Amino acid sequence: MTNRRQPPRWWAELLLLGLVYAAYSGGRLLARGDVGLAVDHGLAILRMEELLALDLERPLNRLFTGQAVLGIPADFVYASLHYLVTPAVLVWLYRRRPQQYRFARTWLMVSTLLGLVGFALVPTCPPRLLDASYGFTDTMAHYSAYGWWGGEASAPRGLGSFTNQFAAMPSLHVGWALWCGIVLWSCARRPLVRALGAAYPAVTTVVVMGTANHYFLDAVAGAAVMGAGYLAARALPAGITGIARATRTAGAGLPASGGSAEPAPHTTRTAGFRGKSTIVSGGWETSAGELLPVQRSAVADPAAVPRTDGAAGGMAGHAGRAADESPESPESPENTAATAR
Repeated sequence: MTNRRQPPRWWAELLLLGLVYAAYSGGRLLARGDVGLAVDHGLAILRMEELLALDLERPLNRLFTGQAVLGIPADFVYASLHYLVTPAVLVWLYRRRPQQYRFARTWLMVSTLLGLVGFALVPTCPPRLLDASYGFTDTMAHYSAYGWWGGEASAPRGLGSFTNQFAAMPSLHVGWALWCGIVLWSCARRPLVRALGAAYPAVTTVVVMGTANHYFLDAVAGAAVMGAGYLAARALPAGITGIARATRTAGAGLPASGGSAEPAPHTTRTAGFRGKSTIVSGGWETSAGELLPVQRSAVADPAAVPRTDGAAGGMAGHAGRAADESPESPESPENTAATAR
């Protein structure tokens, strides 16, 4: 029987996640950094990308700015899905996959805290805030008439002062989307849900660059932070992550769909009646097609002893022999018919 580990109490989880998100929001505000330093970091990232021919955000930003059919939906994706999909996946895990919830939640929280360290140490000016001579357009400001945001990232109009616009490195938009994608791919059963999970981080990466909110290397750093958070979460005690020591050693972080964090017991199974185990104590065992266990040794198995009368061997012959040799068994229908003749 599968050991389905139950998640913690919902109110305790809600409080814990609320505290982490408050720390995330407060940390972004406290780690604003110096404007000149943030611009220098942004330009350094841009020059490195140009050197490596990885400056993908420029052509994407020109495309999103020139094509409203792409730019407006991208702005809505950037401003909303980050705050909707991640909580929805957490709630789904809590309700439908309790055995995977605790580790996934811990992984997300540790990675978010690592991202805050990046905001504090490397304040970075996003492409949209660089001088116009660098060729970037703030698409959210360009299409602000279509949404609730203004010219200050995804914050509602008039609330831009409550956000840290220099928290570009790493991109937790990409990091959280990658977490959602891995969780859905690992835990969902429906192919469509798994496909959407795989597509979500890729779409988010294109959106954050096309809207000039992040550099490509910001997205790479967001994925790296999630990888570091995964490894850190696996190193935490099992009481926090819900992963048994044996499973952690084996290297399984998120069990597959419908799986369990506990290692499965080693049992031998065959294609017998309803997939039941063939192991029965006291020398009694069953074989495929038998409904009741029969006590026998390997030598007495008719499958191993050839029949000399030309009749078919196997299970039917063994059942007839056992009935003939048993002193307490009633006469078989064949013997009754022979006596009558």
